[in-house]
Amino acid sequence: MALEEGQVYVVTGGCGFLGSHLVRMLVERGNNLSEIRVFDLHMDETLGTLGNDRVKVKLVRGDISSYDDVRGVLSGSHLVIHTASLVDVWGRVPPSKITEVNVTGTENVLRACEEEGIQYLVYTSSMEVVGPNIHGDPFFRGNEETEYTVYHNQAYPLSKSKAEKIVLEANGRKVKDGKTLHTCSLRPTGIYGEGHALMKEFYEQGLRMGRRVFRVIPTATEHGRVYVGNVAWMHLLAARQLQERPSALGGQVYFCYDDSPYKSYMDFNMEFLTSCSFRMIGSRPLIPYFLLYMIALLNVALQWLLHPFCVYAPILNPYTLSVASTTFTVQTDKAERHFGYRPLFSWEESKQHTIEWVKGFEQNGKDR
Repeated sequence: MALEEGQVYVVTGGCGFLGSHLVRMLVERGNNLSEIRVFDLHMDETLGTLGNDRVKVKLVRGDISSYDDVRGVLSGSHLVIHTASLVDVWGRVPPSKITEVNVTGTENVLRACEEEGIQYLVYTSSMEVVGPNIHGDPFFRGNEETEYTVYHNQAYPLSKSKAEKIVLEANGRKVKDGKTLHTCSLRPTGIYGEGHALMKEFYEQGLRMGRRVFRVIPTATEHGRVYVGNVAWMHLLAARQLQERPSALGGQVYFCYDDSPYKSYMDFNMEFLTSCSFRMIGSRPLIPYFLLYMIALLNVALQWLLHPFCVYAPILNPYTLSVASTTFTVQTDKAERHFGYRPLFSWEESKQHTIEWVKGFEQNGKDR
């Protein structure tokens, strides 16, 4: 089925890390589009300047947890890419707020699709729908069909798991005017690239330590990482093919992957931080795991004690320690088989783009 020309896409969370890259990708390569609506609570006005004679970029401020806001922005659109999500595994926001944004927000999108007769929805899920689980069971070179014991006890993975479930269950649902809703879900592993807030935190933390990063995770631990530009590219292809081949993509889940190397989070981050003269201290973990776990538990206790006075949310807690210490890598070609995905950016290109962005921190520091 040929794609209809002059389509209107809605990108929820369009001013976020992934969302902003996706909007730029759609402007550059979304040839059948006439309008991209960027829906977010916090606006990035620079995205509004990306429009051209072919495609209009419209910024719409709104709250994903407000049904009226969601229905208003979806009205008259052809397809929704639902990236809006509240990511928090540190205790910076209440669990109820995470559920409100991630679950209620997704329910609002599905309800608006039904009442506005929108037939296509691409959902941005997360690897944490699967794991790593809190028992530390490895997921080694797994694919979408690999059996794995899923066990969540944190609001973020619980909310993403529930949201993905209702998105997939909505596939095939009848919407306004007797049309059929088609949905699919994309599960990025750890996304990196320009604009990644956590990478900037690691950079600033390393500066405080004299440009030194002390090894705490064994080199044998591996994680799958994927460049943000390739995640955006996969979303664009999925959006096209969901329309052209709804019976093939509808109800399916896909890991987002590329050619980025399998390394621990620490070693992977050093691929970029070494460009700023950072160095890793230690070939083995300098702090035993049990001591790290005790520190993580202490952080939880301090968080509880300080809650009435301030938000204490350090990066290290039992959940983040478990994730960082557990091998979780994917090896799959499902997206390639189903809709022709191949990475748009090579590892060398992805690395260079990220390094150039990280080096910008250095220049910004000198300008202050």
